[in-house]
Amino acid sequence: MSVILEPIAENWVVWFVALVLIVAAVIDGAILKVPNWLTFPFIISGWVHCTIQHGLPGLGLSLVGTTVGMCLLLFLRNVGGMGAGDVKLLAGIGAWLGTTITLYAFAATAIVGGIMAVLMVMREGTFQEHFAMGQKILGEWKAARSAEELAGIARERKPNMMLLPYGIPMAIGSIAYFALAGLLI
Repeated sequence: MSVILEPIAENWVVWFVALVLIVAAVIDGAILKVPNWLTFPFIISGWVHCTIQHGLPGLGLSLVGTTVGMCLLLFLRNVGGMGAGDVKLLAGIGAWLGTTITLYAFAATAIVGGIMAVLMVMREGTFQEHFAMGQKILGEWKAARSAEELAGIARERKPNMMLLPYGIPMAIGSIAYFALAGLLI
């Protein structure tokens, strides 16, 4: 086998996850949504793969990874700060790669997402407006009585906000982590 194809064959699971993340990033960048036709099969195939490879213990670890991936972004989704597709995409990483890799991918994603958000605000020259919006949102989080109330406030605000298609930083951050951790070679 060639020198180029060997790492892909040995680490095909990570390469597959990276490919799904790239597809999700392209779609999210185009339509501001990561579709269910991508995320649900991604999660379920992770469960099937782990079960085939490692039996019921593999399924258990995959389910834990899925849950961790989902829970890391679920609060933000529930208060209107993130789309459900982004949550399911991180859950899919957990289904395929487990809890530890998902936690590191999440951390890398948060860093990349933060940098991208700052760059977007700098490009638009709207730092003061976004700073004020951030303070307002924090005030709403303190005053709101429920996640549903916060989500409703966020839905009202969404048409006037600059949106970051989070599939893009998730792909960049996760794949960068995979590369730095030596998971692709």
